[in-house]
Amino acid sequence: MKAVQSLLPLSSLEPRKLKRTGYVPAFLGGGLLAGLVPIINMTVRPTMFTTQPGSPFHILMDANWQLMAQLNILLLVCGACILYHTEYEGNAIQKTETLPVTPFFLFLGKLGILILSCLLPLCLEAISLLLCCMHWFPDDAAVGMLLIKGIAFEFALMLPTAAAMLFISSICRNMWICLGTGVILVFMTSVLPADNTVMAMLPFVSPYRILHRLSHTQTFHMLAGCAGEIVLFCLLETIYLKIRRLS
Repeated sequence: MKAVQSLLPLSSLEPRKLKRTGYVPAFLGGGLLAGLVPIINMTVRPTMFTTQPGSPFHILMDANWQLMAQLNILLLVCGACILYHTEYEGNAIQKTETLPVTPFFLFLGKLGILILSCLLPLCLEAISLLLCCMHWFPDDAAVGMLLIKGIAFEFALMLPTAAAMLFISSICRNMWICLGTGVILVFMTSVLPADNTVMAMLPFVSPYRILHRLSHTQTFHMLAGCAGEIVLFCLLETIYLKIRRLS
C-alpha cells in the first residue's frame, strides 16, 4: 500500500515532464522505421523469401529481426536517457525529492514507463509483419498465433535491457555520456556470439534472439534469466542510491 501511494505522484508528474521532450515522437518514429524494414525487404526482393519453405512468419523474422531488434535497443537507450535527463536538467531531481517519493520508487516508475513504451514500436512492428504475411503469403492461416507468441517473447527479452539502460541513466547526470555509453554497448554487444547460452542472456544481446530458433528448455532459461536480470538491476539501483546518499 505504501509503495502504491509513493508511486501515485509519478502518474501525474511524468506525463507532464515527457510532453516537453521528444520521448513519444522518438518511440513512434523508431517503431515506424523498424516496421518499414520487412516491408522494404519484401518489396525489393520478394521472390527470395516467397520461394523459401517453412512458416512465412519465421522467414520474415529470420530475414529482418536482427535490424529491427537493434533499432528497438537504440530506442530503449534514447528513452532511458530522456527519462532521467528530465530529472537532472535544472536540478529538477531536487524538487522531486520534496515529494513523498523515494528515489527508488522514482526509478521503478520510470522503468514502468520505459517498459510500457516498448509496446508501441513492437505493436507497429507486429502490424508490419502481419501485413507482409497477408500480402505475400496469403495462404498461411497460422500466422496470427505465431506472431503473438513471437512478439510477446521479444517484449520479455527487451525488459532487462530497459532496466540496465535506466540504471546507467540514473548514474550519469550528463545525458550525452549516458547516450554515448548506451550506443557503444549496442554496437559492442551486437558482435557477441548469440549461439552462446550465457552471452545470449546478457542485456543488449538477448533481444536479438528469436523464439522459433530456441527449444522449450532454452526458452525457459531465457525468460528466467531475464526475470533475474531485472531484479539484479533493481538491487544495483538500491545499492547505488545508498552510496550516493552517503557521499
